[in-house]
Amino acid sequence: ALGLAGGADETCEWSSPGSVREETPPSLADKQVLPTAMVSWIISRLVVLVFGTLYPAYSSYKAVKTKNVKEYVKWMMYWIIFALFTTAETFTDLFLPWFPFYYELKIAFVIWLLSPYTKGSSVLYRKFVHPTLSSKEQEIDEYLSQAKDRSYEAVVQFGRRGLNVAASAAVTAAAKGQGALSERLRSFSMQDLTTIRGEGINEPAEHVSTTQTQAQSAPGDITETVDNSGRAKAP
Repeated sequence: ALGLAGGADETCEWSSPGSVREETPPSLADKQVLPTAMVSWIISRLVVLVFGTLYPAYSSYKAVKTKNVKEYVKWMMYWIIFALFTTAETFTDLFLPWFPFYYELKIAFVIWLLSPYTKGSSVLYRKFVHPTLSSKEQEIDEYLSQAKDRSYEAVVQFGRRGLNVAASAAVTAAAKGQGALSERLRSFSMQDLTTIRGEGINEPAEHVSTTQTQAQSAPGDITETVDNSGRAKAP
């Protein structure tokens, strides 16, 4: 009974909110989630690059070289579907990479498009893409024409604004440089005039003070000369 009570107390103490619990180590499956996702991403990118881009490009080259109309049409349909796939892939890679078997589904889809048995690109083009584009072709052409005109006008206006801004900046810089130069020259001229005026005023003052000094010192010199000679002193 005491043992059971002690075990119950230990259990209660272990499960109490303030007690310290040992953290369970991550399982092997948790450790393998990230490497598995990275491997799936790398394989999907390689498949899309090699089988979805390079191989169709070489096959298109062969079709153009041999002037095989059937092959040419086949690969043109494929490239239209592949362009739509690439556009959709840009968004799905951002929002749906967590989806189970996402990269594996991409690999299977590319193979389905290329397979000569399934002819997935031809099926999608003839059943979905071609009817949709045929019904919306006129609207799409008008929209593209308007977008082209608007883009041209926008480029012209942007270029004009850029030229106006550059011209205004050049004029402003030239005006500031000219103003600074004129102020500098003006400061130099005023300083020179001040110096010249100061020199002209100081020279007469110095001459007058020298003359006065000599006049004041002359009687004293005469008196000292008479005293030293023994003659009569000046009254």
